[in-house]
Amino acid sequence: MDAHALRRQGWTISAIARHLGRDRKTIRAYLNGEQVPGQRRQSPDAFVPYLEYCRQRLADDPHLWASTLFDEVTGLGYEGGYSTFTRALRRYQARPHCEPCHAATGRNVAVIAHPPGEEIQFDWLELPDAPDGWGVGEHAHLLVGALAHSGRWRAVLAESEDFPHLVQALDQVARKLGGTARRWRFDRMATVCYPSSGQVTASFAAVAKYYGVGVDICPPRRGNRKGVVEKANHSAAQRWWRTVPDALTVVQAQSGIDKLAVRMDDRRRVVAGIKMTVGELADCEPLLDIPVRPFPAELEAERTVSAQSLVSFDGNLYSVPPGLPGAQVRVLHRLGEDHLSIATAGRAVIARHRRAPRGAGQTVRDAGHVIALEREVLAAFSDRAPCKNKVRRPPSQAALAEAERLRGQQAAGDPAERVVVDLSHYAAVADRLRSVPSPKEENKE
Repeated sequence: MDAHALRRQGWTISAIARHLGRDRKTIRAYLNGEQVPGQRRQSPDAFVPYLEYCRQRLADDPHLWASTLFDEVTGLGYEGGYSTFTRALRRYQARPHCEPCHAATGRNVAVIAHPPGEEIQFDWLELPDAPDGWGVGEHAHLLVGALAHSGRWRAVLAESEDFPHLVQALDQVARKLGGTARRWRFDRMATVCYPSSGQVTASFAAVAKYYGVGVDICPPRRGNRKGVVEKANHSAAQRWWRTVPDALTVVQAQSGIDKLAVRMDDRRRVVAGIKMTVGELADCEPLLDIPVRPFPAELEAERTVSAQSLVSFDGNLYSVPPGLPGAQVRVLHRLGEDHLSIATAGRAVIARHRRAPRGAGQTVRDAGHVIALEREVLAAFSDRAPCKNKVRRPPSQAALAEAERLRGQQAAGDPAERVVVDLSHYAAVADRLRSVPSPKEENKE
């Protein structure tokens, strides 16, 4: 309904405002032509007068902090807030592009072809603030592997990022993917290549030869080259790690990341006009078979012996001889073997066990260790009543004698204690002095 028509009929501004459910000031502005129906009044942008100054300052110094620039324009009369100021900088694109700092932003990006079964991209994801019960320090380590063609990814938790744990995690990720691609792509991690040159190390070349794959190293500062695994890292960090509670064990956390990876296979893809999921696309990739056993790298982990003479490793408990509670030992395991060894810090082997499946929660105990532990416990056991604590027992004669000996040692060591005052000696000296006649008496004689 037109307010002007109601006004022509003789309605007052207050009546029109009540009838239309508007404010009287708004109705008056419409009637006076100050506002147009359907258009809101836009307040002038307070940033516009300072736009050219900001562009010039950022052209002179592209890395100038926004807070520093905000202080300058505030001194020039800008009255807006800091958040409004930064939004205006982004809206007007006042900061020029810097290629070294933003290698993937503000420039053209080429389309990289990823044939099926051609490439797996691997990357470590460091997870901060790990639960204390994991015993991995400040960061947990997650190796993520993604098929570059389909986008299917799997991940494995590891204690560290050293060479044996890397090989173990690579083997487990490849088995979770159902096979391996022909090429493995890494960034310049020191366990795979020499970071300065990008040349693959001899130790990892043996691993690649064992699995029958080639190794590709990303050029420095080329995050888009392995963007598939980078996106998987982001999903794992935001959709899984942010919700991991403190009480969760490593085995339970591994189960959680596995469930997320499987659920991510339901993502939709359109390939050549055909709609399918990531899982369906990955099932069509021609992957290579994996050797029956992993590469025989020797894995070493440091553990603390519990009061029950047990050592925890991969979600299982293994026994050691009694008498070592609280001691630091090393668990030695060659990947692919069915047994593991437990050695002291000097690498003296004290136990050897059959390795239980990872995360099985089994307790593997040697019969000899069980018998020896029982004997130790029985020998230390006593059925006597506890001692009474309200008993008067003064120091014994032996304790008193020892105290006298200590006092004698202290006296011998202190010069002041060695001074003995003998009053009889002073009395004799006084008697002799009284018996000697004085000089006046001698003159009288």
